Amino acid sequence: MFKILSKVVKVLVFFDLSLLFGSGLVDPILAVFIVGSIKGGNIQVVGISVAIYWGIKSILMLPIAKYLDNTPGEKVDFYFLIFGTLLASFIPLGFIFANLPWHIYALEAIHAVGMAAVLPSWSGIFTRHIKEGTEAQSWTLDSSAYGIGTALAGFIGGTVAEKFGFVPLFIGVAVFGVISALSCLLIKKELMPKERRRTMIVSKP
Repeated sequence: MFKILSKVVKVLVFFDLSLLFGSGLVDPILAVFIVGSIKGGNIQVVGISVAIYWGIKSILMLPIAKYLDNTPGEKVDFYFLIFGTLLASFIPLGFIFANLPWHIYALEAIHAVGMAAVLPSWSGIFTRHIKEGTEAQSWTLDSSAYGIGTALAGFIGGTVAEKFGFVPLFIGVAVFGVISALSCLLIKKELMPKERRRTMIVSKP
């Protein structure tokens, strides 16, 4: 199955697995962190932080997606993908120093900006590099990787938080995010092929 998929698709599936595994370490228990570690943190703060993230991300993705579709080539998509990944991945490090609700709100807003850059660029690149006849397999492979990664991350995240606290998890999210961003370098040539240099033929006298 994997042999018939394009290199770009394979790398992007790994990218998704790594990024979502990292975020999956924290997402299921973030509410517990807010309620237990943030001064004044309660269920309302959790709800507001979720609303900020999804609201900003959902609104920003639309113009970003339109801009990427209207920009020739995949150079811009590539840089949006890396920028958004790094921005979103380092946000959990901010949780280590957060102690007030507004800190969480600000971090979630920045997180939303990062993911708003990641999702349209990832989707555009992934779609364009699916080989004809492998559409279902390509999307299903990514979905399976997402499911497996999320399942493992949920289990590991809960176990680590119980025994060692939240800090190792926040650091883990950043590490896996950086791995995801670096994996994009494996397909840089496919996304930004060098233009063939024009050679001038000089006739000898």
